[in-house]
Amino acid sequence: MPSERPRLLFYCQHSLGIGHLTRSFALATALSEAFHVVFLNGGRLPPGLPVPGGIEIVDLPPLGMDDGHTLVSRDAKQGVKEAMVRRRALIEGAVQQHGPAVVLIELFPFGRKKFAGEILALMRGARRQAGGPARVVCSLRDILVDARPDQQRHDDRARGLTDRYFDAVLVHADPALARLEDSFKPSRPLRTPVYYTGYVVPARASVAPPPRGEHLLVSAGGGIVGDALFRTVLEARALLASPPPLRLIAGPFLPEPQWRALQDLVQGQAGIELLRQVPDMVAEMRRARASISQCGYNTALDIIVAQVPALVVPYATVTENEQSERATRLAELGALQQLDPGLLTPPQLAAAMQALLQFSPRAAALALDGAGESARLIHGLHLERQP
Repeated sequence: MPSERPRLLFYCQHSLGIGHLTRSFALATALSEAFHVVFLNGGRLPPGLPVPGGIEIVDLPPLGMDDGHTLVSRDAKQGVKEAMVRRRALIEGAVQQHGPAVVLIELFPFGRKKFAGEILALMRGARRQAGGPARVVCSLRDILVDARPDQQRHDDRARGLTDRYFDAVLVHADPALARLEDSFKPSRPLRTPVYYTGYVVPARASVAPPPRGEHLLVSAGGGIVGDALFRTVLEARALLASPPPLRLIAGPFLPEPQWRALQDLVQGQAGIELLRQVPDMVAEMRRARASISQCGYNTALDIIVAQVPALVVPYATVTENEQSERATRLAELGALQQLDPGLLTPPQLAAAMQALLQFSPRAAALALDGAGESARLIHGLHLERQP
């Protein structure tokens, strides 16, 4: 028997890590109370990451980015061009099958330029469907990349596409910490309404925090760009007079050769535990003496929720500055400590680790009901269009 709930198509393309996917799954869970959610998954699902119950998932041929931002196929049986053709057919088929009342698109047009063809086809199809045009909403993280060589052209293009195709932009942030205009500066202002939802934190059972152990927890999100941090932590620990125990979570996307090399590196070393992945990073942080990590959206929120003393070394490149911006703002609040990625050397990190062991974070009073607030806003937008 078909669902009575209105249909919502949720397009999510996670390309490098798992942060976009984790946030989108939390949003999809909240949205499933009012909508029949059809989740268009464009990337490789990491092993061990549970798919939310109550949503319908359509796995597109998986594409992603390498560290150099080149589009690659995550399926060895087909190349990028073949995958793109198949993906577009599946997306257009989903629009025809479900006739969505709402289309929610993660990041585009503020990012995902390489996927513009299929996303534009999705939005145009949902606008022209027989049952009437769908509401089209953008789901956006707190801080955008704003260090591209063609940044002004990029921002102006994103502004034009947003005003043409979108009914609303949801920024999953607390405006007291981050506002869209901080990292998005088009020549003309957006006409499309912008709503701040608060930060999106996956729902979890409320439990009393366990006593903290003596170990340092080391992680790097999905792990795809974590190898340099892991290796430097191991070298820095060896420089300490009293090396603390380490529990290192490599992440499901750390490339297999790097994972095997890490295993060889720690073999026979006392006080070092190496794990591929864990089911709940917040629970891990709550049990740790302190945390060392990068500063992606979800990792930063895990630190805030767990209230763990934390040192972050943001992932950064010439054109990727989002994590550095987030780390600086949270460090200014006293919520964590940070080490500039340009200073990631064993001696510098060893000194930062020593300081971390004496650090007590201040609680960050941030709005964390982003999933629930997003669901309420989107449901309200849908009801506005009903007769």
